[in-house]
Amino acid sequence: MKTVKIRAAVLVFAFLPAFFGACPSGAAKKQFTLFTWTEMFPQEILDGFENETGYKINYVNFDYNETMLTRLEAAKGGDYDLVIADDYIIETAVKEKLVQKLDASKLSNYRNINPVYQKQFYDPRNEYTVPYGAGVQTIVYDPAEIQIPIRGYSDLWNEALVQKVGIIENYRVINGMALKVLGKSYNTEDLADIRSAGEYLRALAPNIRLIRDDNLQDDLVSGEISAAVMYTSQVTMAKMAKPDLQVVFPKEGIGFGIMAGFIPVKAPNPGAAYAFLDYILDAQRGADCFEYLGYYSTYKSSDPFIDSGYSEFLTLPDGFNINMEMIQNISAEADEAHSLIWTAFKEAAGQ
Repeated sequence: MKTVKIRAAVLVFAFLPAFFGACPSGAAKKQFTLFTWTEMFPQEILDGFENETGYKINYVNFDYNETMLTRLEAAKGGDYDLVIADDYIIETAVKEKLVQKLDASKLSNYRNINPVYQKQFYDPRNEYTVPYGAGVQTIVYDPAEIQIPIRGYSDLWNEALVQKVGIIENYRVINGMALKVLGKSYNTEDLADIRSAGEYLRALAPNIRLIRDDNLQDDLVSGEISAAVMYTSQVTMAKMAKPDLQVVFPKEGIGFGIMAGFIPVKAPNPGAAYAFLDYILDAQRGADCFEYLGYYSTYKSSDPFIDSGYSEFLTLPDGFNINMEMIQNISAEADEAHSLIWTAFKEAAGQ
């Protein structure tokens, strides 16, 4: 997933510093090393944690999940106290024994997690992770510019949309979009099915105006494009800027992903990781984080605290999990087929 800054959250402190043993006045601050993408938390949350607990945050960033894994492998599961990354890469980190088991008894707010986001493929027994934000690949369009009904991915191939569509730059998502139209799984290992989806995807090329991950919502709001396939955080931004935009959960099925936090197996200060996780699991602080982050709230206790202006975008509608599939790790051979398809598609689209 990608993150898009929404706004600074209003922080309400309801934290007991004695629980985490805040250091006395004048004592050297204990260090907590957080490893994740940039702009994942409101500054007020980071400052509040430092002030309330006595920990000094060392915020280390990565650009891609694969970068994170490479650095964690090099450190042999050390160097970092808490990592927040995407579901599929966490599965790999667990298999490589880079993640320690979570002691939920150390998290007084653990009960606040929404169980919808637990027991997923990367952590089926809730042994390692705490979810932090979830998202879907969503179609958004401007009804003032698009005169055809859009109900699913297949509608994006309509010739009325020539040079009007923008898409994110995630080949598994976009190739998977074609697979879903053909009635296949995002995670198929069948090379013939993957190649058939690639041929079908090439027919979409004339309709593509933009392919990019960062701030695609700005192009939709400005009118540079009239329809887009975007991340949840971008949908939130777009709808806040232009409420008349229409959001479509594709009829063919919804691609779904979760970010989660885990403690590396040789974390220098795991106590700090538990302290931070419990801090953000607080209902109000969690709501502040999700309003800032722009992804779905993964803490059920936070949902009632999310501002009404955001709740439409940050909480799942009833029945949302129908026909929903998470994009997972596939074989190297299948992934290589996807990569070749993506390269050919981008070339056909002039990108």
